[in-house]
Amino acid sequence: MERALQIESTQINEASDCYVIAEIGHNHQGNIETAKELFRAAKECGVNAVKLQKRDNRALYTRAMYNKAYDHENSFGETYGEHREFLEFGQAEYQELKAFAKELGITFFSTAFDFPSADFLAKLEMPAFKIASGDLKNIPLLKYVAAFQKPMIVSTGGGTIDDVQRAYDEIMPINTQLCILQCTAGYPCAFAEMNLNVISTFRERFPDIVVGLSSHDNGIAMVVAAYVLGARVVEKHFTLNRAMKGTDHAFSLERGGMRRVVRDLQRTRQALGNGIKSTYDSERAPLLKMGKKLVAAADLPENHVLRREDIAIKSPSDGLPPYELDKVIGKVIRRALKEDENIMFEDLDGSR
Repeated sequence: MERALQIESTQINEASDCYVIAEIGHNHQGNIETAKELFRAAKECGVNAVKLQKRDNRALYTRAMYNKAYDHENSFGETYGEHREFLEFGQAEYQELKAFAKELGITFFSTAFDFPSADFLAKLEMPAFKIASGDLKNIPLLKYVAAFQKPMIVSTGGGTIDDVQRAYDEIMPINTQLCILQCTAGYPCAFAEMNLNVISTFRERFPDIVVGLSSHDNGIAMVVAAYVLGARVVEKHFTLNRAMKGTDHAFSLERGGMRRVVRDLQRTRQALGNGIKSTYDSERAPLLKMGKKLVAAADLPENHVLRREDIAIKSPSDGLPPYELDKVIGKVIRRALKEDENIMFEDLDGSR
């Protein structure tokens, strides 16, 4: 079965460009105009999709966690619940952003963190669902979202291969539109803990689904390595300014970084080629100059028997290639050759 996933009009497969998701999360700081600016900036960078996060905070957190004091530089409320509610968009904002994304021509979807949020996003007819690393083991939620029959992108941070296998086994009988992302749930993630080779492990273990990377590292190079390893979906956090207030901004990409991510991934697909070693037209002129041929090392008389010392290897390469050397040694030249003149098979007789 071919690995393929379609999100709206974009087909993701082995031969496609990488599908790039700008993870906005709550970097909009609870402001819809900031969210729109992020959508617009992401579109200008060339990404395929923008993504938010949806939580029903009262349903998601215990009362103790909701009411826990949350007082530090990135807090938007005195308690964790107040902080989360300040950052949360409701139906009116989501509908406005959905219309704005459509106007821009960019795909918009969100992460569902709980059952009410999944229903909320389903009623908005989101084109795909993201599942965060924290819900890799939340099989009830995974099965519930799978039943919506929309593409599912599941992050695997903090999980084991058994956890990933369990999620795959529970989702696939319900919905085969699945993509699994290698992810390390560090914020930011240390390069030594990215374990990009897990992408290869996933591809071998799950040969019928698209595999990708949710990358929390500070940089852009690792997405290229991921694509080479077979990742066809990449998610990177996105912000307007890394100095903005909020926990995710510091390891998010700004416009310049995201633009380079898209550019470098597209270049990587082109650069990987078809795996068939061949000569390109663009190489012919340089190789004519750099390549070598067989020529007379000095003036040689007619009927001379060629010895190794009679033959020089020089540029340009508009004659017999050097790999023919052994075939001309011991042959008789039919006519006199000047120094540097090409030695050609048509000027040679058999050995004397």
